[in-house]
Amino acid sequence: MANKYSKYKIFHFKDKIDSLSQDSGKILPPINIRIKPTNVCLHNCWYCSYRLDDVQLGQDMVEKDYIPRDKMMEIIDDCESMGVKAITFSGGGDPFYYKYLLDTIKKLSTTSIKFSSLTNGVLLKGEIAKLFSKYGTWVRISIDGWDDKSYSEYRGIKEGEFSKVIENLKNFKKLNGKCALGVSLVVDAKNFEHVYEIIEKVKNAGVDSIKVSPCVISNKGIENNNYHKPLYDTVQMQLEKAKNNFETESFEIFNSYHFSQNEFDKDYDWCPFMQILPVIGADLNVYPCHDKAYNLDNGLLGSIKEKSFKNFWMNDKDKFFKINPSKVCNNRCVPDEKNKMIIDYLNVDKDHLDFL
Repeated sequence: MANKYSKYKIFHFKDKIDSLSQDSGKILPPINIRIKPTNVCLHNCWYCSYRLDDVQLGQDMVEKDYIPRDKMMEIIDDCESMGVKAITFSGGGDPFYYKYLLDTIKKLSTTSIKFSSLTNGVLLKGEIAKLFSKYGTWVRISIDGWDDKSYSEYRGIKEGEFSKVIENLKNFKKLNGKCALGVSLVVDAKNFEHVYEIIEKVKNAGVDSIKVSPCVISNKGIENNNYHKPLYDTVQMQLEKAKNNFETESFEIFNSYHFSQNEFDKDYDWCPFMQILPVIGADLNVYPCHDKAYNLDNGLLGSIKEKSFKNFWMNDKDKFFKINPSKVCNNRCVPDEKNKMIIDYLNVDKDHLDFL
């Protein structure tokens, strides 16, 4: 089975890697951009990083913000002309609540840009589902509950929505499009004994993969570890059983349920990945990554309210080096390991390169 989650993907883009350092003299377009088109979501998941007081992500988010239609069309035009490979829609809010998403996907479907989205799955139906099925690369549904009652309690919504989401998954697969359908299962102290049950239900709904991850409750790694230690063995036993019983060439279980490092401190002073996978927020600010989104004091690259994304990106390379991870990124960091690999790769002594 080909690995969708490989941490080595970036090494298939050597020109991009070689352009990253401050002294390279080059600015190349990002490979993938996360766009947060709206900050609205009608679900209220307790573990949502955008709403937790003890997590840095989303600290300056304004719920009413959204990207105007004309600006979104401009961003897509810029991405196409720059050679951006892929766009992922995510929150903030739920991208499927963005009132111009249908227009956005219709426009993207006429370009060479691959696109994907994260969503709660409630609105994955009708014309937008058909477009994603036919033209999208992947869509991933967040699920935490294991039945209507638990799902309702997790999200502060009426009972019955879990069944509707499962039905949406089944109907999406019946469209027989090329778009991969995945589920993201966030594990916490409420559902950790139901991991196997949830995997079985989404497998029966026809999804292609499920990614199992721990909820993040704090900027401090040790606090996250202490939260998950009592759950860990039970979750891993269920994952092993599920892999043995359910995993096939057409259904992947990706185990991302692990302890974080004891602290989230960084030992490098620049972030390669901000040039690879930046974020455009619903506030029309550009952020270095998903984990620094809506952090105006130490996570802001700049604004595209009054200028095009292309003009912003392709000028002034110094902006990519004004954020020092060793000083301000003491939060969870998804590309941390990838950053370390890239910096190690770029720092190799070329006089000794042949001595393997």
